[in-house]
Amino acid sequence: MRTSELSRRSFFAFGGVSLLALAACGSSGSGESLDDVAGSDELPAREPGVVSGIVREPFPVVDTVSLPSLTNPGDEFVFRADPGEVKVVYFGFTNCPDVCPTTLADLTVALRKLEQVEPGLSDRVETVMITVDPDRDLEILPQYITSFVSDAVAVGTTDTDLLEQAGEPFGLVYDVRVLDDGTVEVDHSPFLYAVDDQGQLVLTWQFGVSSDDMAADLAILLERAVA
Repeated sequence: MRTSELSRRSFFAFGGVSLLALAACGSSGSGESLDDVAGSDELPAREPGVVSGIVREPFPVVDTVSLPSLTNPGDEFVFRADPGEVKVVYFGFTNCPDVCPTTLADLTVALRKLEQVEPGLSDRVETVMITVDPDRDLEILPQYITSFVSDAVAVGTTDTDLLEQAGEPFGLVYDVRVLDDGTVEVDHSPFLYAVDDQGQLVLTWQFGVSSDDMAADLAILLERAVA
């Protein structure tokens, strides 16, 4: 499916609930500061095993297509967590003025809250960002994503077909266009995804999810990963 076709699919369903799948990178989310971590030593109370993110059933399998790693050139990145771990996957771009940095900042806060609850727990979460704007991002994405999460992995390819194949099971929708004045505009799905060690998409967070809820969900997924 070509990008032009993907861009027309502005809605997709999770468990019968349709969600807006494109963001013009101008919306505001929770935007929590790293200062919000101070004093946070407990996660939100939940019923056992109940997550705040969206669960698609059956779990989509997302590890059938690999993409080139920009962090480790020459390696192929597979969308599958290591045993006992969770991968947090984000499709975005470095010139995004709002949605991407807000989402990544909230994830950073969530990981720090997770670490406060149990030291070493956040080490079992690997963050990866895949660019949907490779023409501008391939060289700078590794530095961009590690400015949020120090050990995060950057991934990207100029092969549009390959990117779309990798993104399809996630429900990725994006559109990159150049205006008459040369301005580049990018729309993309504003979601974060959690992938388990079976290569399954086990949770999707909507844009604006709080770092508390994200951290609590990650704790649950990590507990399941070693059960």
